[in-house]
Amino acid sequence: MVYYPTLFRSIIYLILFPFYISAKNDVAFSINLIRKNTPNNNHNVLPLSGFLSAMGKTPQSPIYAYLGHYLMELSIGTPPFKIYGIVDTGSDLTWTQCVPCNNCYKQRNPMFDPQKSTSYKNISCDSELCHKLDTGMCSPKKLCNYTYGYASAAITQGVLAQETITLTSTTGENVPLKGIVFGCGHNNTSSFNDHEMGIIGLGRGPVSLISQIGSSFGGKRFSQCLVPFHTNVGVSSKMSFRRGSEMSGIGAVSTPLVAKEDKTPYFVTLLGISVGNTYLHFNGSSEIVSKGNIFLDSGTPPTILPTQLYDRVVDQVSKQVAMEPIIDDPDLGPQLCYRTKKSLPGPVLTAHFEGANVTLNPIQTFISPKQDVFCLGFTNTSAYGGVYGNFAQSNYLIGFDLDTQLVSFKPMDCTKYK
Repeated sequence: MVYYPTLFRSIIYLILFPFYISAKNDVAFSINLIRKNTPNNNHNVLPLSGFLSAMGKTPQSPIYAYLGHYLMELSIGTPPFKIYGIVDTGSDLTWTQCVPCNNCYKQRNPMFDPQKSTSYKNISCDSELCHKLDTGMCSPKKLCNYTYGYASAAITQGVLAQETITLTSTTGENVPLKGIVFGCGHNNTSSFNDHEMGIIGLGRGPVSLISQIGSSFGGKRFSQCLVPFHTNVGVSSKMSFRRGSEMSGIGAVSTPLVAKEDKTPYFVTLLGISVGNTYLHFNGSSEIVSKGNIFLDSGTPPTILPTQLYDRVVDQVSKQVAMEPIIDDPDLGPQLCYRTKKSLPGPVLTAHFEGANVTLNPIQTFISPKQDVFCLGFTNTSAYGGVYGNFAQSNYLIGFDLDTQLVSFKPMDCTKYK
């Protein structure tokens, strides 16, 4: 598990960047060519077109902030069974813990029991879908097993299946989506907390939720509005599908997505970062910046920058904050932190993406890991590229449009976005 000991020891961090596991006695698969495969059974639900024909009926899901992650509420199965999964634009597979679960982390709510759902359908090893997943081995019962891992060392193992996933519309009606491929996890390990029932994969790959449901909504588009860290857990915002990513008006800016070999992440180009009025070029000079040098990941809390840029950002922030940083707290390590009873009046930062300048106020850049302490919500990596984490994404309506290949930002009080 990737863990940042210098950044908020009170919070568990997962860098949800997928990789594919293959072992001699293990089941492996690569995530590719997954498509929606709708079963013919009706299960007494109205067709999706009936819900979306009227103006204003946009499918939505509530999102809640909890311990550095954002949990999305949706229902799975028939009858609908409510789950809360980590919103993750950095991975593709949607999965939840399923009964039986002999080697799983503890969760507060009951686990999904596929035997109690009339719409659950295992994917057979002999099916076309399982072969396209390149599953290495079948289970003894000829089921399509999966193993999916993350750079945090979190792993989920189980059975690949199809189910009905239910969202709600802006008018409060249910929006059922049949035949969605998901992971029914029977062996899930890592330091998940007891509110997290799995992960909602919203990446760009073909197995992601947005890729599977896009055709039902007339396009692969969605938007999110993440409330700031430490917002009361009872305050929710919305994830909107179909509409909401076509943003315009005062403050709306867009930057192009960049195609890379890894099809999952939302890669964009960061030209530099301004601290107050001081501009810091991504490379430290006027050299041309490589396209797609950072990706937006709602499953990673801090923003991760290459060390050479991170060091310059920290240096400028420390120069522009008229306070002495904390140097005597072993819990914080070398992270740039300040002790104050009020919100830190830190400098305004600006992320200069290609074609889009995104302003970051202290509420988006300084996080309070404990009482009267505020720390810069950035960390560093020896790699060339980086990750634009969920702290920096808060209080912005962010639209992801896979059809136009754009990501759009519009400043918003996400605690009031409904």
